[in-house]
Amino acid sequence: MNKTGYIAAIARGHNGGICLLKDGEIIYAIEEERLSRHKYDGGPYRSMMEILKYTDKIDYLIVAHTQSLDDPTTGKVDYTHDDVYTGLARKLGLIDRKADLQQHPQVIDLSHIHHKLHAACAFYRSGFDKACSVIIDGAGTFMPVNNKLTGDLWMFEIESIFDCSYPNNITTVWKHYGTGSASPGAHMKNVDSSKMGEPGKTHECLFSDVAGIVKVYEAVTQYCGFSAIEAGKTMGLFPYGKPNDRIPPLFHNEIKYMSLSNRHLIIPTYPNAAVVNEGIYDYLDETPTDNPDVTKLPNRRDLAYACQTETQAEVLKLIYKAVEMTGQKNVVLSGGYGLNCVANYWYLESLRKDGINLFVEPVSNDAGTAIGAALLFYYGMSEDMTKRPLTTLCQGPERKYTLEEIEKLANKPGVELMDANDKDVVKLITEKNIVSMFQGKSESGPRALGNRSILFDPTFKDGKDFVNIVKRREYFRPFAGSILHEHAHEWFDLKGMEESPYMMYAVNCQEGIAEKIPAIIHVDGTCRIQTVKEEQNPLYYKLIKEFYNQTKIPIVFNTSFNLAGEPLVETLEDAIWTLEQSLLEYLYLPEYGKMIKVKNVKK
Repeated sequence: MNKTGYIAAIARGHNGGICLLKDGEIIYAIEEERLSRHKYDGGPYRSMMEILKYTDKIDYLIVAHTQSLDDPTTGKVDYTHDDVYTGLARKLGLIDRKADLQQHPQVIDLSHIHHKLHAACAFYRSGFDKACSVIIDGAGTFMPVNNKLTGDLWMFEIESIFDCSYPNNITTVWKHYGTGSASPGAHMKNVDSSKMGEPGKTHECLFSDVAGIVKVYEAVTQYCGFSAIEAGKTMGLFPYGKPNDRIPPLFHNEIKYMSLSNRHLIIPTYPNAAVVNEGIYDYLDETPTDNPDVTKLPNRRDLAYACQTETQAEVLKLIYKAVEMTGQKNVVLSGGYGLNCVANYWYLESLRKDGINLFVEPVSNDAGTAIGAALLFYYGMSEDMTKRPLTTLCQGPERKYTLEEIEKLANKPGVELMDANDKDVVKLITEKNIVSMFQGKSESGPRALGNRSILFDPTFKDGKDFVNIVKRREYFRPFAGSILHEHAHEWFDLKGMEESPYMMYAVNCQEGIAEKIPAIIHVDGTCRIQTVKEEQNPLYYKLIKEFYNQTKIPIVFNTSFNLAGEPLVETLEDAIWTLEQSLLEYLYLPEYGKMIKVKNVKK
C-alpha cells in the first residue's frame, strides 16, 4: 500500500466544508458555516485555514463541486490567475508556491463527478465490502448536451446509481439528468462513462425536462413558505396534512422502477429549485390574506403530505432498481434526500422483507462530498483494501480549553461560572430548565449528538412548544431523543436495526410509550432517535444514565445547539454568545465539571 500523507478535500457551494485525511484516517471534517457563522456558507476558506493547526504542508488538495475550477464563476486571483482555492492553499504554504498555477500538480478537480463523491462518502463509511449506491440529489454535476431538436442544453445530475467495491471501484450504472428547458427527453443505453472518470465503460441514462425527486420537494417547500434549502421544515409539516383528492399527482408516466414528476404541477428551474404551478389549480391557488402563516392552510399541509408520501415511494422504487441492475443486496443512500429521516424509516419494512441491507450516510448534504472526494482519491492512490466503517460523527477540529481560558470567557457581567456534575444537570432539566451541552469535537453534518446539544425533559407535556419558542423555531418542528442503547428496543420499533446512532430515522414508539415522553413525539407518533453506547460517547452516556437513575426514563430530549437561522455552535465563544442572545441560561461543560450560567433577562 502506498502512503498518501495529508489529503485535504473541499466542497464548494452550499454546505461547503472540508475533510482532512492522513493516510486514510479522518483528522477532521467540518462545514464552513460553523466557522464563518453564516448559514449555508459555500466558500470553505476558514476551514482550509484550520489545516494549519495540524500540518503546514498537504500532499493533495481535492476540490468538489458541480462546476469545474475553470468555470469563470469560481473566481481567480489577480495577477497569478490561479483559482481562489488553489491561491489560498498556495498563499498559506500548504502546497508548492512555485508550481504551475494554471494546473497545479497538487490540486485535483473532481467537480465533474458530484454524485460519485456522494456515493464514495456513503460506501466507504458503510462497512459493506460491496454495495450499490443510490443518490437522490437536487442538482449535481452540470453536463452540456446537444440535442438536434433543442440545440445546446445544460443538464444536471438528479438521481444516480453506482456499483461499489474496494479499493476504488465506484462505477456509474444509471443516471437521470434533468433540465429546466423544454426538451423531448430520451432514454439511452451504453452511454460513454469517460466523463465520469471511467474510460472504456458505459452506463444507462434518462434525459428529461421534469423535476427530479428533490426538486419536487424543494418546490413544495417554497410553496409552504420556506426557502428551497429548508426542506426539513416540509418534512416536519407533512404529518399535519392528509390525503386530498384535490391535490393532483406529483408523479405520473410510470416507467420501470420510477415515475416522472408532473410537469404541469412542478416546473423545474435548474440549477435552482423548482416551483409549484399553483395558478392553474384553484385549490392550490387559495391563499387567504387574513392568515399570514401559510403553514396553517389546508392546501399547504396537504401538498406537504402528498410530497412526503409520493417522493419516498419514488425513492424506494429506485432502490429496487439499483438492486436489480447491480445484483447487490447492500444499499447505501446519499444526496440531499438522504436526510429525510421519515422516508429512511419507511423504506425499512419493505427492504427487510427482501433481505436488503440499508446504510444511510449521515452527512448526505454537499459537505459529504468533501469526505467522499478525500476517500475516493485516497483509495485510488493507495489501493488500500482496509474498511473504515463510520464509528463516530464527532469529527470536528479539536476544541480544548484550559480552566484559565474558560474563566476568562466567563468573566463578564451577567455570566457566572460554577462547579457542576451530571446530578446538577438532571435536577435542572427535571425542574423544566433547558441546559445546553458543550464537549469535545463538534458533530459532522446537521445532527447534534451530544457534543453540541440542547437538552430538556422529554416528559414535559408542553416541552416541544416551550423549546421551539426559546429556539425561535416554527411551531410544527419536532425534536429528537437520545436513548441508552440497551433500552432502545423496549421503547421504539427499530424494524430490525440494532441501533440508530446518527439520528437518521424517525421511528415508531412501542405501545404505551408516546404518553411517557410527549415532548419528543411528533404528531404522527414518531420520534427521531439517537441510540447511545458508552463507548460511543462516554460523557453523554453517563448523563443520560443519571437521568434514567433518577426518573426511570432512559431518554433525554435533544436538539441542536443553535438558534433558528444560525449554524450549530462550534467554539465555546459561540456557545456563550448563543446564551447571551437568547432565553437559554445554562451551559454544561462535562469535561471540566463546570457550568456557565448567563443571567436570563428579557431579550
